Amino acid sequence: MAEAGLEPRAAAPDARPAVPEPGGIAESIRVYRLVVGMWMRSTMVYRASFVMTALGNFAATALDFVTIVLMFSHIDALGGFTLPEVAFLYGTASTSFGLTDLLLGSMSRLGSRVRDGTFDTLLLRPAPVLAQVAADRFALRRLGRIAQGALVLCWALLRLDVDWTPLKVLLLPVTLLAGAAIFCAIYVAGAAFQFWAGDAAEIQSSVTYGGTTMLQYPPGLFARELVRGVTFVVPLAFVNWLPALRILGRPDPLGLPGWVDFLAPAVAALCCLLAGLAWRAGIRSYRSTGS
Repeated sequence: MAEAGLEPRAAAPDARPAVPEPGGIAESIRVYRLVVGMWMRSTMVYRASFVMTALGNFAATALDFVTIVLMFSHIDALGGFTLPEVAFLYGTASTSFGLTDLLLGSMSRLGSRVRDGTFDTLLLRPAPVLAQVAADRFALRRLGRIAQGALVLCWALLRLDVDWTPLKVLLLPVTLLAGAAIFCAIYVAGAAFQFWAGDAAEIQSSVTYGGTTMLQYPPGLFARELVRGVTFVVPLAFVNWLPALRILGRPDPLGLPGWVDFLAPAVAALCCLLAGLAWRAGIRSYRSTGS
């Protein structure tokens, strides 16, 4: 019994700030931001080196578009597309992939961590593993690729003769973001595959870098079976081909219904979900090096 005249003290409310649950989305974003900030600070210690490497990245990727311009010095159209239209495809694909390469480009290193056992270090840390892998060795120099693709896209938009409607104006940024999300899903799925393959970086690069190069050209240049494959199997066509054809007023080579051109966000969400499941399965299957 409580002593006379004394009331039991009520429990003081917890004044501590809410902390995201370990492994949650908020915690993953926080860890990613902290690790990226660390690498950015280390990069900015050598500012001249950063500027030179970023410019080098810009120049290296610009050579791809220079090749296209040289082709158009001898032809008037490529696959029925004019130079501004091809530049539009190039700019959308390069910008979307550049965003992904900046955010998740280091995930291709996962295979080497699995082989030498250093992946165990990430598992021991009280932080989401995917966020650690994604932010590892964050390379700010990759901004050069984004800048180059965005400049080509801006030039194309100034030269294109497009009947811009509110729907088309909205479709452009949605296409860039959805395309980046699809590439992000491919990066995560490719990294997850390395838990079983040990080293699948080249396979992943063939889909990401190779897919980006393919998307820079009109779909009519490629075999119908390949176009079907990148539409229904690895849905790269939703990165820019299908929405770009809608914006440019070009027919779809597969003759799909018109509403398919607006499915890029839904396809991106599905791809991210499947990639997340593949990552979880890969983590569960990891058994270290055995040494």
